[in-house]
Amino acid sequence: LPGGGAIEARFTVALPARGRSICGEWAAQIFSETLPSLVHEALLHESTDHSALMAHLCSVEDQQAARSQLAGRGLVAFVADGSVLPRATGASDRPMDAASAVPFSSPPSLRVTLPVPNAGSLTGMGLPRGVTLIVGGGFHGKSTLLEALQVGVYDKVSGDGREGVVTDRMAVRAEDGRAVTSVDISPFIDHLPFGKRTGAFTTADASGSTSQAASIIEALEGGASALLLDEDTSATNFMIRDARMQALVSADREPIRPFITRVRSLWSERGVSTVLVVGGSGDYFDVADTVLMLHEYSPSDATAAAKDVAARIAGGAPPESKADRGMPPTPRRVLSAPGLIAGMKTHTGRASIRFGDEPELDLGGVEQIVEHSQVRAIAEACLRLGGAARPIDEALAELEASIREGGLDVLRPGW
Repeated sequence: LPGGGAIEARFTVALPARGRSICGEWAAQIFSETLPSLVHEALLHESTDHSALMAHLCSVEDQQAARSQLAGRGLVAFVADGSVLPRATGASDRPMDAASAVPFSSPPSLRVTLPVPNAGSLTGMGLPRGVTLIVGGGFHGKSTLLEALQVGVYDKVSGDGREGVVTDRMAVRAEDGRAVTSVDISPFIDHLPFGKRTGAFTTADASGSTSQAASIIEALEGGASALLLDEDTSATNFMIRDARMQALVSADREPIRPFITRVRSLWSERGVSTVLVVGGSGDYFDVADTVLMLHEYSPSDATAAAKDVAARIAGGAPPESKADRGMPPTPRRVLSAPGLIAGMKTHTGRASIRFGDEPELDLGGVEQIVEHSQVRAIAEACLRLGGAARPIDEALAELEASIREGGLDVLRPGW
C-alpha cells in the first residue's frame, strides 16, 4: 500500500515459448486478457467478498495488537483458547479437520486476557518469560505447539486455526553440515583438539553441537530475546551430559559446556528466554521456571509437580554439571563480505541462495522461512550489506529502519 488508498501488486510472469521461439500470440493473450482478469478478481474491491475481507482485516489487526502487548505483559508467547494447532498433514499448512482436532484450552494458572480492537479481547495461555519446558509423552502435541509458536511472528489468514498464536521470537536447531564463519562459540565449546580455540570458529561442515552453538550465538547477535528449541532437532551432547558419561570422559577432556549450564544465565544476565520441548531429560526441571505438560494435545501446568520430582529424585547429571556458569558477553562481529556486490548474478531456491560462482547457502534449517519471496529478500539484503564493514547488530538495525521507511524498494529499487 504505497499511500493514497492505492494497492501496488508486484509479481513475475513466465512468458510462453517453444524452445528458442517466442509464442507471441499466447503472450499477448496473457497481457490483454489473463492478467487484467486476475487483477480485477484479486485487487478490486467490487470483486471481493466484502464481509470476508473485513473479517480478515479485523483478524490481522487483532493479531498485531496481541503481539504488541507481549513484552509489556512479561510474556514470550500467547495461544488463544480454541486455536487449532495441528495441521492436516506434515506436508500441509492447512488445519486439521475440526472433527479430529483438539481445540487448545489454556491451563487456568496461565490464562490471561489481552484486549484487542475488534474482537474486544482474546483469552488464552500466556507463556511467561524465563525458562519454559514443554513436556509430555511422544505424539501428544509438544512439537506441534512449538511449531505453532515459531510461526507466531506471522499474521494468519482467517480459518488457519492459529490466528490467536502470537510471538515475536525465533527458533534454533542443530544443523549438521552447515557452514560457520568466524563465530565465537566459546561460551558452549571452549576448545577443540590440538589446542584449537573457538573464539572465531570457522568451518564448512559443522557438527551437530558446533552448529547449534553457532546458531544460538548468531541469534543473540541478531538481538533475539527468546530461543525456541526442540529436543528432537538438538544435538544430544550439546543439551546435557549424564553422570556416567562424565565419569568416563572427564571435564578436562570434554570441550562442550552443555546448554543446561547456560540457560539460566541467558535469562538472568541477558534477558533471553528459552522455550524448550523436552521428552528425555528431567535434569532441566531444576532450571525451569514453567513446565507445561501436553497430554492428548491438552496442556496443563506441571511446574509444581516437576519441581517436586526434581526434589525427590536425583537427576542423571551430577549437580555440579548443571551449575550455571554464567553467560559471557557476545562479541560484536564485524560484517564483511567484500565478494558480494549489488547487482551480481543471484539464484534463489525454496531454501537456498547462490551468489555468482560462490558455494550455495542452504537455509533449510531456518525454521521460520515459509516462502520463496523471503529467500529472495534475504539474498538482496546480503548484497546490500555485503560491503558494510560494521558490527552485525548495527547493520541489521539500519537495514530494518530503511525498510520501515522506504519499503522493500530499498533492497532493489523497482523490484
